[in-house]
Amino acid sequence: MKGYYVHESSYLDENVVIGNGTKIWHFCHIQSGAVIGENCSLGQNVNISNNVHIGSEVKIQNNVSVYEVVEIEDGVFLGPSCVFTNDLTPRARYPKGHDNYKRTLVKEGASIGANATIVCGHTIGKCAMVAAGAVVTEDVAAYALVVGVPARQVGWVCECGQVLDRKFSCPVCKRNYKAVIKKTQSEIM
Repeated sequence: MKGYYVHESSYLDENVVIGNGTKIWHFCHIQSGAVIGENCSLGQNVNISNNVHIGSEVKIQNNVSVYEVVEIEDGVFLGPSCVFTNDLTPRARYPKGHDNYKRTLVKEGASIGANATIVCGHTIGKCAMVAAGAVVTEDVAAYALVVGVPARQVGWVCECGQVLDRKFSCPVCKRNYKAVIKKTQSEIM
C-alpha cells in the first residue's frame, strides 16, 4: 500500500521513490531514478527529470521542470513556472550529456518566486529568497533577498520569509540575526 497520492493523469516511470504524504497533482511526469521526499506537493504539469533528488516538505507549484543535476533540499518552495537550466551553452545538434551538466543546489528552506530563472552551476543558500521574475546568474547567500535581471541582493530575509530590518530583526516572528562577514560575501546567522 502506497503512502502517497498521484493523480490518474500523471505518469511515474519505473524506479522512482516517493515519500509518505506526498501529493502529485494533474499531468506530472516523474522520471526514472527520481527521489521525492515525504510530505511534498507537486502542482499541475510538474516534470522531475531522471535521477533528481527532492527533499521532504517541498512545495513545487504549477509548470516547473526540475532537470537532471538540480538538487532540492528540504522545505524549499518553487513558485509557479520558475525555470532551472543545466547546460550553459546548449545546442540541439551538439548535446553534451549528463557528465557536462552544471550542478545547481537549492538549500533548505529557500524560496524561488514565480517565473524566476536559475542559471545552472549555482547554489541558492539556506532560507534565501529569489523574487518573482529574477534571473540568478551567481550564488545566492543564505538568507539573502535577491531581485531583478540579473538578480542582485537588496536585503535579508528571516527563516519565516519576512524581510529583516536594519538591525537584522524580523518584524513578524521577532527572530534576531547577526551579520557574519566572510572573505567572499557577507551572510547573516
